Amino acid sequence: MERIIHLVFNAHIDPVWLWPWQAGLDEVLATLRSACEQLEAHPDLIFTQGEAWAFYQVEQIDPKLFERIRLYVQEGRWEIAGGWWIQPDCNLPSIWGLEKQIVLGRRYLEEKFGFFPRVAYNIDSFGHAATLPRLLRKFGQDCYVMMRPQEHEMPLPARLFRWRGFEGDPEITVFRIARAYTTRDITLEHVKAALSELPDGIEHTMCFVGLGDHGGGPTERQIAWCRKHATAISGWRMIFSSPRRFFEAISAQRERLPLVTGELQHHAIGCYSVYRPIKTAIRRAEHRLRQAELLLTDWQEPRNGASSAQYGRAWQRVCFAHFHDTLGGTCIPSAYPTILEQVGAATADAEEALHIELRKRLQTFAADECQRVIAMNASDSPFEGYIEHEPWLDWQAWPANMQLVDTEGQPIPFQLMEPEACSHGLTRLLFRTRLQPCEVRTVARIVPNATPAAVTSGITISEHVICNDCGVGCSAKRLQFNDSLSLRAPDLDLLEDPTDTWSHGIDRYVEQPIGKALWEEPVVLDRGPLLGSFLQEGQLCSSPIRAEWRVYVGEEFVELRLSLCWMEPRKVLKLVIPLPCPAVRRYDGIPGGWLERANDGAERPIRDAMLILLDDGSQLGIVCPDVFAADATSERVRLTLLRNALMAHHDPHPGTSARAELSDRGVHRFRFRFFYKWGDLSSYPDLTLRQLDSHALMLHRPPLLADLTRGMRREC
Repeated sequence: MERIIHLVFNAHIDPVWLWPWQAGLDEVLATLRSACEQLEAHPDLIFTQGEAWAFYQVEQIDPKLFERIRLYVQEGRWEIAGGWWIQPDCNLPSIWGLEKQIVLGRRYLEEKFGFFPRVAYNIDSFGHAATLPRLLRKFGQDCYVMMRPQEHEMPLPARLFRWRGFEGDPEITVFRIARAYTTRDITLEHVKAALSELPDGIEHTMCFVGLGDHGGGPTERQIAWCRKHATAISGWRMIFSSPRRFFEAISAQRERLPLVTGELQHHAIGCYSVYRPIKTAIRRAEHRLRQAELLLTDWQEPRNGASSAQYGRAWQRVCFAHFHDTLGGTCIPSAYPTILEQVGAATADAEEALHIELRKRLQTFAADECQRVIAMNASDSPFEGYIEHEPWLDWQAWPANMQLVDTEGQPIPFQLMEPEACSHGLTRLLFRTRLQPCEVRTVARIVPNATPAAVTSGITISEHVICNDCGVGCSAKRLQFNDSLSLRAPDLDLLEDPTDTWSHGIDRYVEQPIGKALWEEPVVLDRGPLLGSFLQEGQLCSSPIRAEWRVYVGEEFVELRLSLCWMEPRKVLKLVIPLPCPAVRRYDGIPGGWLERANDGAERPIRDAMLILLDDGSQLGIVCPDVFAADATSERVRLTLLRNALMAHHDPHPGTSARAELSDRGVHRFRFRFFYKWGDLSSYPDLTLRQLDSHALMLHRPPLLADLTRGMRREC
C-alpha cells in the first residue's frame, strides 16, 4: 500500500517580530493575496492559514480579497487551521487569556465562515502548558499541530501521539513538525525528516512547506518541485494536503498512538524572563479585563452596544500582544512602545469601567453623617487581608480623637502609615477587612471627636527582628515561622549570561554567581500595632536595591517588597531561597492550574506561585505574582527576576552592533509572600495550592476603594 506525505503549504506569519506591527499588516495582505493567486493558477493546490486576526485585517482593508478567501475556504482549498486570534505564547498568558484567544477566533470565524476548525495550530510557540488539552477539548478541538520543543529539546515516543495534561484528563492528537514549518528551498532531506519517528503502522505524515515568518506562502518554484518529486521517495507519494485531511486519514488508528502526559517543554528559556515590561503589562491587563467581566454585564460575553464593543476591542488588543514573539520579548525594541500602548489602552478601559461602576453603585447607598470608605472586591475569589487607603481629609492630618468603626459602630483596629506623597496634611490608613466575591460595601466609617479604642499591638520588635502574634517574623538574615520553623533569608545572585535574546542552546542558567547584593543595616519603618516592617537599602554592582520586609498581625506569611534600578548588561538576576533540608516534590503554577515538576535545575515558566515539599514533612510556599520563570534543585529555589539581554539578537549573529539595545534597564518592582509550615506528604496538597492561588489573586486584584461623603455634617 502506498504511503502518503501530506504537503502542507502555509505561510507562518509573525505580525510583529523583526519588524513593527504595521509591516505585519503589509505582510498579511501580500501573503494572502499571493496565496489566492497561486490557488487560482493551480486548481489542485491547497493552502493552510488560520489566525482570525489576519482575516479580520484583510476584511477591513481589502474586502474583495476577503471574498476571494471565503470562496476558496468554501471550496475546501483554503484550510483554516487553528482559528485562534493569533498564535500565542502558550505558557505566559492566563487561562482565561488563552480562552479568549479561542473565543475571539471562534466567534469571528463562525460569523464569517460558518465554522470553527477542530485542528488547533501553534506551530512556532515555544512550549505548551499541560492545561492546553483540556482547554482545546472544551472548545471542540481534538487535534493539535506544533513544532517546539523539537527533538533535541524534548524526546517524545513518536512524531504523532496522544497528549493529555494530567492523569484522567481529555486527550488530543498531536503532530510534531519535523525540522521547520516553512522552507525557502524544498529538499528531499527536508521531506524525509517528516518520515522519521512515526509510530508503527502509521502510513501518513505531514511535511510543511512554503515561505514563512514574514509571510510568503507557496511559490511557483516550490509547487513545481513538489510535482516533479511526488514519487521521488520510494514507497511514498507526496500530495497537496492540509492538517485536517491528515488527521482524518489517521483517525482510525488514533487509539494505537503512544500517550504523553504532562507539559511539552521547552524551547528558548530566555523568553520567560527577557523584556519584563510586556509580561507585567499583559498580566495586569488580563486581570483588569477579567474583573470587568465579573462586575459589568456589558463586559461579559459581548452584546450590542458601545460597552460590549469596547470590551471586545480590549481583548483583541491583549490577545494580539499574546503573540509568542511579542510576549516572549524577542521583537525589535522599536516595536514595543506601540504594543505597550495598545495593552495599556485595554487596561485603562477596564479600570475606567470598573471605577465608574463602583461610583454608580455608591449612588444607592443611604446618606451617612460620617465619611465612609467603600470597597469593591472585583474578583471571583474572597478577599481577606489588609488594605492601605489615603482618605481625603481636607488637608488635615489624622487627629488623635478620630476613630475608625464598622457599620455597626464597632471600632476597627487600624494603623497610621506614612503617606505616599512627601507632603503635609495627608493620612494613610492600614486596616484589615473581609469581602466576598464581587461584594461592594462600606468597610469603614471615619468618626471624628471620638475616643479611640485601645489597640494591643500584635507586633514585637527587638534587635532588628520583627515578629507578629502568630510567631511569624523576620530579620535581615532569617525568616521565622511558627512551630520553630525558619529559613535563611533569600539572596540576590547575579549570573553571567552570554546567550542571545532567546537563550538558544541552553535549558538552564549558570549556577555560580558573579556577584551578590551588599546590604546596609536595616531601618525599622512600621512598629505596629498591625504591621511591622523594616527597610534595607543595598547595591548589586551598579544597581541600587530596596527591600522592604513586612509581617502583619494574624498572618502566617512574611512579605517582601523588592525594587531595584537594574543596570547590569548581559546578566541574569535570581532571588535564591536556600532550603533547610532536601526537597522531594515541587508544584509550579501554570495557566489554569498546577503541575508537579522535577527539581532538576532546568529553567521553567511559572504562574504566580510555587510549592516545595521537603523531606522532613514541611512545606514552603512562595507567592510571586511578578515573576515569570524559575528553577529549582533539591537544595535551593531560584526565582528569575530580570534578564538583561541584547534585544532581537539571534545566534549566530555576534551581537556586536553599536546601536543594539539592552532589555529591561530601569526600575522594577516585585512582591513575594513566603509561607513555611508542616504539611502532609501523603496526599496531594490541594488546600495549600488553593491558599497560594488565593494570595496571588489578592495581590493581583486588591479591592477598589472610594471615599463617600454624602450626608456628612459640616463638622465631620
